[in-house]
Amino acid sequence: MENSDNVNNKNFINILKGLGIAFVITFVFLLILSIVLTYTNTSENIVNPTIIIITALSILIGSSISNIKIKKNGLINGGILGGVYIILLYLFSSIFRMEFTLTIQSIIMIVTGIVFGILGGIIGVNISSK
Repeated sequence: MENSDNVNNKNFINILKGLGIAFVITFVFLLILSIVLTYTNTSENIVNPTIIIITALSILIGSSISNIKIKKNGLINGGILGGVYIILLYLFSSIFRMEFTLTIQSIIMIVTGIVFGILGGIIGVNISSK
């Protein structure tokens, strides 16, 4: 039993590391986006699609990295990572905006987060098996 608990703890820690990596990547790319929007004549119409792309790539990379170390259950672990990422993102944004609304963009973000988490999990497990 101790071995199973040890494995579960390592999986949990690797998922937390993947979440941390995903949030750092998101922060860096959103910072770059804000600089581009500030100092260029780029249209603000690109903001929402770009945020979705940045979020998806961040989750994909974080999920891949965490699942390289876990080496199994990429679908489940990746989906968990994507889901937790999106939940934390909405909790933080709800706290700062003092409101929580579920819109079409919110639903797209939730689905994108989980799907890209699963894809990252599959990629990470397959990389670790080589």
